[in-house]
Amino acid sequence: MVTKELKTSLLKYALIAMTVIAIVTFLSWAIGGMSSGNHGALDSYATGEMSVFRTLDEVPAQPDIAYLGGGGEEILLADFRGKVILVNFWATWCGPCVEEMPALSRLQARLGGDDFDVVTISLDASVEDARGFYERMSLDNLPLIHDPSLASPNRVGALGLPMSILYDRLGNEIGRVPAPAEWDSDEAIALIRAAMRNY
Repeated sequence: MVTKELKTSLLKYALIAMTVIAIVTFLSWAIGGMSSGNHGALDSYATGEMSVFRTLDEVPAQPDIAYLGGGGEEILLADFRGKVILVNFWATWCGPCVEEMPALSRLQARLGGDDFDVVTISLDASVEDARGFYERMSLDNLPLIHDPSLASPNRVGALGLPMSILYDRLGNEIGRVPAPAEWDSDEAIALIRAAMRNY
C-alpha cells in the first residue's frame, strides 16, 4: 500500500527529474545551435558584393593542417580560436585572387583585432612567391601564411580559387564565398559585423 508520504516523495522526484530533463534539453539545444553555426542566420546579408555568400547543409571540418608562417613558424587555424576569422585561400597565379587581396587588407585594417581577423593562406609553390607579392602590393595588414601541403582546397571542398570561408569563434564554418569579392564593401562589412555579433 502506497502511503501519502511515499506519493509525495515520488511526486517530488518526478518534478525534479522533469526539471533536470528540461534544463538538459535546453542546454543541448543552445549549445548545439552555437556549435553548428546556426546555418542560414546570415543569409539576409547575402546581397550586393556578398550575393554569393553561401551556407552549406554539411560543412567540412576546419582544416587541421600545419601551415607555414612568414618567419618559418607553424600556424594552425586552431590558433585563432576565440575570434571570428575569414580564411582566404589564394595564390599569386590566380588573377581574381590577386585582385581581391587589397580589399582583404583594407578589411583587416578596419575590423581586425580581438574579435576578428583575416587569415590569408597562400597555395603558391613556395612562401617566397607570396612574400614577394606582399612586398610589391604593400599588404602589411595581412598575415603571410603558406600551405606547403597544398591540401587545403581539397579539405574545404573548394573547386577553385579564391575561396573565402567565415569561421566562428569555435572553428565551425559559418558560410563561404567561392568567388572574388570586394571585402571592404558596405555589404561585406555588414556581414562580418553580424558574424562578430552572433558568433
